Amino acid sequence: MIDRVSARAAVAALSVVALVAGCGLLRQAHQVPDELIPVFQAAAAAYGLLTPAQLAAQARVESKFDARAVSHAGARGMMQFLPSTWADYGIDANRDGRADPMDPLDAIPSAARYESTLAQLVEHLPGDRVSLILAAYNAGPDAVRAAGGVPDIEETRNYVSRVNTWAAAFADQL
Repeated sequence: MIDRVSARAAVAALSVVALVAGCGLLRQAHQVPDELIPVFQAAAAAYGLLTPAQLAAQARVESKFDARAVSHAGARGMMQFLPSTWADYGIDANRDGRADPMDPLDAIPSAARYESTLAQLVEHLPGDRVSLILAAYNAGPDAVRAAGGVPDIEETRNYVSRVNTWAAAFADQL
């Protein structure tokens, strides 16, 4: 009987340890990686449209901060640039001689730069400016202009909502 009680106690203790450790991992997954904070801050300051928290939220929604992410559609890197968009807006922000969508030091400022162009393309539309920019990043500026605002596309509406939710969660960290 003591062996069963001891075994149950050990299992319970291990469960508590796993739960506590899991909470720590969950908490870490809900934070912006420390090394990227100055990159998001600099990109937001350089282009002045989205806040650092909003840019970080985009990276979280796009790739969960995974610089090696590649989507089924061929979007690459943390900020999920399609090759054609990268060709037009990708910059060598870290000045290493190569503009690389898989390098967060290039991708984050490139996303902020691209969003400054998107802002100009949707500036005449009614609605929240940030939501329009986010929708254009997700669905493309033509879809936003054709809809006269955030298009009634479930993926795009969810994207805007998720970015806004993550931005609120990251506001204190950035």
